[in-house]
Amino acid sequence: MPEMTGERSALGGGNNGGARLSLSTEAARKLSSTSKSVPQMQGITPRWLLNLLPWVEARGGAYRVNRRLNYTLGDGRLAFHTTGSEVQVIPAELTELPLLRSCSDMDLLGTLAGRFAQREYGAGELVVTADSPAEEVFLLVHGRLTKLREGDYGQESTLTIMADGDYFGDEFLLDTGSTWDYSVKAATACTLMSLSKSDFHELLDRSEELRTHIAQQLALAEKAQNPYGEAEVDILSGHRGEQALSGTFVDYEMKPREYELSIAQTVLRVHTRVQDLYNEPIDQLEQQLRLTIEAVRERQEHELINNRDFGLLHNADFGQRIYTRNGPPTPHDMDRLLNTVWKNPGFILAHPEAIAAFRDECTRQGVSPETVHVPGGRVSAWRGVPIYPCWKIPITEQRTTSIMVMRTGEADQGVIGLRKTGLIDEYEPGLSVRFMSIDEKAIVNYLITCYYSLAVLVPDALGVLEHVQLGSVDGRG
Repeated sequence: MPEMTGERSALGGGNNGGARLSLSTEAARKLSSTSKSVPQMQGITPRWLLNLLPWVEARGGAYRVNRRLNYTLGDGRLAFHTTGSEVQVIPAELTELPLLRSCSDMDLLGTLAGRFAQREYGAGELVVTADSPAEEVFLLVHGRLTKLREGDYGQESTLTIMADGDYFGDEFLLDTGSTWDYSVKAATACTLMSLSKSDFHELLDRSEELRTHIAQQLALAEKAQNPYGEAEVDILSGHRGEQALSGTFVDYEMKPREYELSIAQTVLRVHTRVQDLYNEPIDQLEQQLRLTIEAVRERQEHELINNRDFGLLHNADFGQRIYTRNGPPTPHDMDRLLNTVWKNPGFILAHPEAIAAFRDECTRQGVSPETVHVPGGRVSAWRGVPIYPCWKIPITEQRTTSIMVMRTGEADQGVIGLRKTGLIDEYEPGLSVRFMSIDEKAIVNYLITCYYSLAVLVPDALGVLEHVQLGSVDGRG
């Protein structure tokens, strides 16, 4: 009897001190086949930008954007050299001012840069007042300024918001006895560099080269232009009789920009033993390729937004970059953003936290944001334009980010993606997987290559709302 009790205990185990009457689940699992998922990857995002961009073939690895000749001058921003709290104007950066555009005399620019004085203003202080003498040009090093003018009905109207790298007052440098026709108020604490008109005229009187250069810039600016800075096409309209018709032609840029295809590459390594012995029920090579290609596509979208050469954030025209009035993105700010691409805007791209901040502002103002159905789900919208989330748009340490709106397609002179298809061993459009070798360790090497770029056909196809302030991490505003 004791022997049989021991055998039964060994076979069935115990159940609350009693003998088991059936096979345990732990033992049964030794013979069962476990259901498995394919490998999961948390870094995969919807990649709306790659799906929404119209892709154009770039034969020969480059795409040239031909435009009409444009005479727009000095529309860039300035950078500065800082040492602690002291700021210095970089001489070469002064060529962003219209009067000094294309100036190559570094000694002259260095002398001008040395005449700038540093000034500090607190939030709410007036930098210049309307109708006061315009005796200085200002360069904004850091902070936010509001340019104001009295409206027709006595109210104060905001003309524009200025931020780091902007400037004002240069239009009065050559005028004597001119006065400010607007006021400028500091919205935040600001650091500015100022150059007095007297210092500029003193240098102008001493330098024949500076006078010649400014005369050339003024002559160029006097050429007939349309509101977009392009050479005007002379057309006679509304006439009667036998008036002589003027002749005209449309001039082109002599040095159009060419976008060369960028590249993302990696080498995938898979041991032959893995493919031979552990390839069922899930194909190991297929999953390795899938996850690696997902990572390459994620990098591709990141580059289309952040690449300093062709990325959206760095490729937007400076005239198409605007700022929020008070930091967080309000409905008014989004209206101004849509106004930068008023001709058939396609979609808005923003970080999910920026979308949340915008919805918070809508709630605070009692406005109900829209929601639209798109292929793949539902997204927020503003004025009927969908707002797609994009995790690749960076957020700075100060919790600021950017929101972009764009028009797409060649036919609409918009933003287009560039790629080259028909590659050797092409796995997906614009992406190839090429067998390289099997090394002495029996590891198979596959070269994964993706070619891509992006082009903005005309400047008003892309607008950016910059310095968008997000809430704090703990959600307290």
